[in-house]
Amino acid sequence: MKYEEILYTVANRVATITLNRPNRLNAWTPIMEEEVRRAMYGASADDAVRVIVLTGAGRGFCSGADMAALEDSANRGVLTLTEVKTEAKQAGKNASNVRPDFQKRHSYFPAIPKPIIAAINGPAAGLGLILTLYCDLRFASERARFSTVFSRRGLIAEHGVSWLLPKIVGLSNALDLLFSARMIDAQEALRIGLVDKVFPEEGLMAGVLAYANELATLVSPRSLGIIKRQVYNAQLQTLAEAIRAADEEMLSSIQSEDFKEGVAHFVEKRAPAFTGK
Repeated sequence: MKYEEILYTVANRVATITLNRPNRLNAWTPIMEEEVRRAMYGASADDAVRVIVLTGAGRGFCSGADMAALEDSANRGVLTLTEVKTEAKQAGKNASNVRPDFQKRHSYFPAIPKPIIAAINGPAAGLGLILTLYCDLRFASERARFSTVFSRRGLIAEHGVSWLLPKIVGLSNALDLLFSARMIDAQEALRIGLVDKVFPEEGLMAGVLAYANELATLVSPRSLGIIKRQVYNAQLQTLAEAIRAADEEMLSSIQSEDFKEGVAHFVEKRAPAFTGK
């Protein structure tokens, strides 16, 4: 599939989606939104992909929404929620089994049954920051910078960030970032838990891909998908509901091929050969 505003590559079972408007610090447009969604669902449906990395071209990750593009967004072919559900089904996912919370405009990342790692190579602001929050893990370059931006534009906490950000950094840190919209650096982001690791600028992608390759080769893809669903659903469940769901999944897991392989490779002291079944 040809793309205008992203790059999409697959190597060693890792799909890399690169926002590709470097001259605009990868500012988000309706075209980019549609292409990222299509690439995410494509990676979700591809058995050759086990991990997804989202990054930006050039010196920025994503500077937020492209203000010029917003003026004609109604004419740019943005997918509706109905079409998103259709694409999810075409990608082999049953949207009826996905919580409505994870079928919104940007909140579909948690419904992708593969780990999504944000490789934050530079500034991530506004919507760009929100995109990183919907990823499962956030690895940053030491030159990355972060800002919510909204309050300094007369806007509000959009796209669910008021729910998501406090879960990641805690209530008071989230309020600080949202109230002040100040820019923070990678080390402060690491300190408050906004990012999980910080790498030297030239070592970011090597570090991200090393971690992604470990997941792609050493871990059951079936387990990854189910654990991801469990964790995100648990944010909206009681403890009893989470335990009940886990009990049901465990019964299926011990009958799976990946469980048999997990035991066999451990006993035989060899590398695993998981199939995801």
